[in-house]
Amino acid sequence: MNHLKYPIGQFSLKEKVSPEKLESWIEDIKNLPLQLKQAIQGLDEAQLDTVYRPDGWTVRQVVHHVADSHINAYTRFRLALTEETPTIKPYEEQRWAELLDAKYSPVELSLGLLDHLHQRWVTLLQSLSSNDFQKTFYHPDSNEICLDQCVGLYAWHGKHHLAHITTLRERMSWN
Repeated sequence: MNHLKYPIGQFSLKEKVSPEKLESWIEDIKNLPLQLKQAIQGLDEAQLDTVYRPDGWTVRQVVHHVADSHINAYTRFRLALTEETPTIKPYEEQRWAELLDAKYSPVELSLGLLDHLHQRWVTLLQSLSSNDFQKTFYHPDSNEICLDQCVGLYAWHGKHHLAHITTLRERMSWN
């Protein structure tokens, strides 16, 4: 069951973030909206409402969750860049996924949102200096988080949820 929950493994960062790694992660963030759109292409409503694992979210909820999560991430980056180690507000992602807009809205709404959000986010990330990437925010559940590590976390996050969809498609033989 853990392979269904974490198809690409859990996020782990043990080494210092190199400029090359950071650039690669930014490219991952840039590419995610198109990859997500391709991953759900051709799925019908019943398939979009299929859970990717027992007790997991539907494909539709996953797409909406990525948009919700990445909006929060973008905001956290902007706060960290303009304030001294701001304390961010966590959100209850499971409860957000149960809201009716996440359960029933067309996925195209979040796909369009992600496309534009990621364009802004990547523009911001590409404009930052190495000193900017050392700025931090405080997460009440995780302590202080450095922006360079946070780029890696969200690059992983996108791939993580993308894999939920692509591995479900493979298991179900949805070509």
